[in-house]
Amino acid sequence: MNRKRLQQLTDSLVRSAKHFNKKEVECLIKLFHTLATESRDRFAAVGLDRNMFRNILHCTFGMTDDMIMDRVFRAFDKDNDSCISVVEWVEGLSIFLRGTLEEKIKYCFEVYDLNGDGYISREEMFHMLKNSLLKQPSEEDPDEGIKDLVEITLKKMDYDHDGKLSFLDFEKAVRDENLLLEAFGPCLPDIKSSMAFELKTFQETNEL
Repeated sequence: MNRKRLQQLTDSLVRSAKHFNKKEVECLIKLFHTLATESRDRFAAVGLDRNMFRNILHCTFGMTDDMIMDRVFRAFDKDNDSCISVVEWVEGLSIFLRGTLEEKIKYCFEVYDLNGDGYISREEMFHMLKNSLLKQPSEEDPDEGIKDLVEITLKKMDYDHDGKLSFLDFEKAVRDENLLLEAFGPCLPDIKSSMAFELKTFQETNEL
């Protein structure tokens, strides 16, 4: 990528990914191109494919839940072309690493709304909770315990009592109790891994 093109891309991303400064955006673009070159296969789409991105989520941010990682990929992949572009990468990381509570509420809701219908249904809660809870060896049917958990969650978060969570339900619940932000599985990095990523990626910035 020539200097002028890089400059235009950086300037545009500083405006759209507002939590990063110019030097940080440049570092993220550089990292993206390093990763995209590694992931380039014979189809040669310029970007990060699903496997490469999941590998980053797993190795860099400690995520282990396949269903959630797939949903995070979709949240980053705004144009649904199954490939994360440099713009989607920087704008996605802006919220993923440094988003405001409002931005993170929108992002988590999008991750948890598995079928994209604007609601988190009982079935979606069940799938995500079943997926993220450790399997306990016991005589009881684990599904029953998860169903109970879904009902408890609905009782706490379903303000309009329609048996599913709208964005407004989710937003109100999280604003009242921030810990509910990742109620259905970890889809944001913990402080330790996000700081480690930033330190490593923006090292050059600090040295300048």
